[in-house]
Amino acid sequence: MNMHTARAAIGRDTLKTILGIPVLAIRWDDAIALLAQLVAERRFTKVSFLNAHNANIAYTDPTFAEVLDDFLILPDGVGVDMASKLLYGAPFPDNLNGTDFIPAFLQASSRPLTVGLLGATRVNAEAASSKLSALAVQHKFVVIHDGYFSAAEEPAIIDRIAKLRPDVLLVAMGVPRQELWIARHIDQRHCTLPIAVGALLDFLSGTVPRAPLWMRRLRLEWLFRLWIEPGRLWRRYVVGNPLFLWRVVGQKFSGAEAGPGANH
Repeated sequence: MNMHTARAAIGRDTLKTILGIPVLAIRWDDAIALLAQLVAERRFTKVSFLNAHNANIAYTDPTFAEVLDDFLILPDGVGVDMASKLLYGAPFPDNLNGTDFIPAFLQASSRPLTVGLLGATRVNAEAASSKLSALAVQHKFVVIHDGYFSAAEEPAIIDRIAKLRPDVLLVAMGVPRQELWIARHIDQRHCTLPIAVGALLDFLSGTVPRAPLWMRRLRLEWLFRLWIEPGRLWRRYVVGNPLFLWRVVGQKFSGAEAGPGANH
């Protein structure tokens, strides 16, 4: 399904453009219903999430920005909410971060689905698969491969996905590799919904701890992650978050179109 057709069907007024990337402004239950409908109708749709970090990457990487233009993008985190307030006067209706939203979507889907898992380490992917199988017993979860494969191994992995043809393919390779990989290798012959899920399998496996619920409710999960992995994440949050908001302020005052169809 062409993403521009999908956006037209959803309606232009449900999209907010953040740094040139159209993001779905939709309630949690409506987003679950939309994904369920796409699967039921077997409408091939690439899905990803926008947060301050990958918005920054897309801002400086035209290839990544172009690839995202063909994805259905859901809002993830406090950064894009602040951007939405600055540009549109209101936050997104709900925070559809993949770590919470994807398991909720799978739990809510009563129709039995086949879900492929690709990415993370083998141990984490297997542990995530077990966790998901317990959360959503109606579905079949299949670990296709870990995220550490060579170019030589790629054709066999893609062939395995095509043979399985899962309804949902969770691709957990980090940004922007996962989106670029989906864009280059996955189409309607392979699955219905390829979803770029970042660290979801690591979180589900329990290897990477989640912030306590009170921190998540206060929208401070990023601070917890920074505390857990300062070496890897300080640049993303301490430098990246203010930079992202500075760029959004630039979008607001440059006269660049904030609505759908803004240029990258």
